[in-house]
Amino acid sequence: MSNLHQFLFGIYPYIAVTIFLLASLIRFDREQYSWKSDSSQLLYRGQLRLGNILFHIGILGLFFGHLVGLLTPVVVWDTLGVSHGLKQMVAMVAGGVMGVTCLAGLLILMHRRFSNIRLRVNSSWRDKLVLVWLLLTVVLGLSTIFVSAEHLDGEEMLALMNWAQHLVTLRGDAAGFIVDASGVFKLHLLSGMTVFVIFPFTRLVHAWSGFGAVTYLGRAWQLVRPRK
Repeated sequence: MSNLHQFLFGIYPYIAVTIFLLASLIRFDREQYSWKSDSSQLLYRGQLRLGNILFHIGILGLFFGHLVGLLTPVVVWDTLGVSHGLKQMVAMVAGGVMGVTCLAGLLILMHRRFSNIRLRVNSSWRDKLVLVWLLLTVVLGLSTIFVSAEHLDGEEMLALMNWAQHLVTLRGDAAGFIVDASGVFKLHLLSGMTVFVIFPFTRLVHAWSGFGAVTYLGRAWQLVRPRK
């Protein structure tokens, strides 16, 4: 295992998470007025609803799918009687559906932003970067399906799970599990981790607010009394 491989898949993940958390916290503390999604609806409403719906359904499905698929201990799947091959097939189908949904939404949003002169002029380089980078990440993710289809034994999926779980449990041997993984998987991992790096500096930070809004479900009712 080369030093570069160890850095990219054994050290860079921690750098990405650190930037993701600390930069998000700093931005919330110092630049709260920039903590928004910068809606462009007032500039041009066309294609916004369809693109937004498809993108958000796809990206949330991919996020939680990766979270459950990679971080659920292998022993849990073995106990439930789910073979590695079956798990890989489910991941391919579910990931494919969510990936295509997200891709369709992204393409609509990109066409909308880059083809409309008002939107293009009022878009920052960060707005354009995040769309292009998400597109790259999703395309690479969909490309891994074709690689996975060539070997359905689930062993590469198992290697990726071990990599992710060893990273989360702070074990230094994580990078070794994916030394022999396909280059497409490695590129997808790197592009996905880099999304977390650029996250705090773009409009993506509004996702924190979305998850934070769930806490309102547990708040007490607000009592409003009529004026006497």
